[in-house]
Amino acid sequence: MAIFSSRVLAVLAVVLVLVSPVGARAEVGPDPVGTWPLRPGPEVVASFDPPDGPYGAGHRGVDLAGSPGQTVHAALAGTVSFAGAIAGRGVVVVAHGPTRTTYEPVTASVDVGDPVGGGSPIGTLQLPGSHCFPRACLHWGWIEGADTYLDPLRLVGVGPMRLLPLWREAPVGSGPASPPPPPAAVQAVLRLLFGLG
Repeated sequence: MAIFSSRVLAVLAVVLVLVSPVGARAEVGPDPVGTWPLRPGPEVVASFDPPDGPYGAGHRGVDLAGSPGQTVHAALAGTVSFAGAIAGRGVVVVAHGPTRTTYEPVTASVDVGDPVGGGSPIGTLQLPGSHCFPRACLHWGWIEGADTYLDPLRLVGVGPMRLLPLWREAPVGSGPASPPPPPAAVQAVLRLLFGLG
């Protein structure tokens, strides 16, 4: 009897997981629409590779091919929260509410506290400190909160693709709750556990 009860509980747990609405988790709003920090839209030399932890290896932004002296633009409207040198490299940081974008190596043409519009010039690209040396490239980052690194390419609609499960008709948050998985999935679990179906 105890084995039967354990199996029933296991089936119920699996069925609940399979049929619970995916939309029940916290939903993330759409990404803001930004502009490329270099014009025209540059080549992406190195992609975003988030670290596993605060001190882990990774690439906390993207590198965009440019040329020394090229104008660097703010990707989103905001307020300059830092403009100066870090480890001998010029850095500009623009705050946008809960997120901020970072640009380096840049000779700043803005000061801390300056409001900037999306696409406004914030400085010029430097060669010293380039991640692509001897070529010039802009390291562009996007950070949420204290240390959550995001892919800045999402701001210009080039971020990673999100695949939906086969049984979903629309993305999460785009309309009414999605239908549960097809009955075949539940039947497969029942066959596995009880040989039923």
